[in-house]
Amino acid sequence: MKALLVNGSPNQKGNTYVALRAAADALEAEGVEAEIYQIPAGPVRGCAACGVCKTNGGNRCAFDGDAVNAILDKMEGADALIIGSPVYYASPNGQLLSVLDRVFFAGAAGAAFAGKPGAAVCAARRGGATATLDALQKYFPISGMPIVPATYWPMVHGGAPGEAIRDEEGVQAAQMVGKTTAWLLKCIEAGRAAGIAYPEAPGGKKVWTNFIRA
Repeated sequence: MKALLVNGSPNQKGNTYVALRAAADALEAEGVEAEIYQIPAGPVRGCAACGVCKTNGGNRCAFDGDAVNAILDKMEGADALIIGSPVYYASPNGQLLSVLDRVFFAGAAGAAFAGKPGAAVCAARRGGATATLDALQKYFPISGMPIVPATYWPMVHGGAPGEAIRDEEGVQAAQMVGKTTAWLLKCIEAGRAAGIAYPEAPGGKKVWTNFIRA
């Protein structure tokens, strides 16, 4: 079993990393492989809703050369996803949001996410953490991913890089994200062994509609 942890902060070893590292250590202590993937520096274009990912088999964005397709490739071999972001203006890092919009839009056409646990952690100097977590967690249920619980909102607080390690409650919540992710993965594995599979959409295919009528 493997979990992919995505660091959406431009500060590779900042406070977002503290939260992700705490979750990764807890995963590894439970026997789950954990990979922390750092989103590369540089501009990231937003999703153009061009629909190419719906016609090429899914799991591949038409715009290559940044983190999007790398994450999609890694998710094919991962069983869970944990996203980490700093808080910018009471919201996740804009670069990360552009990546996630394209990742989940393309991934919805394939089987990169359905049935795999998803979790989010964030790092804040002071406020905006719950709004950031709300924004990050919206991606999971619409992609068929069970949301991982914790002991509290999985947020750490700190100003200077690495300072969040002193936020004992926040670090514990991040550790619990790792532990409950491992627990969910083991439950899913046991379910599969018992013949319980992730359910298909009624009728076997996702229905797309809009609300405009002639």
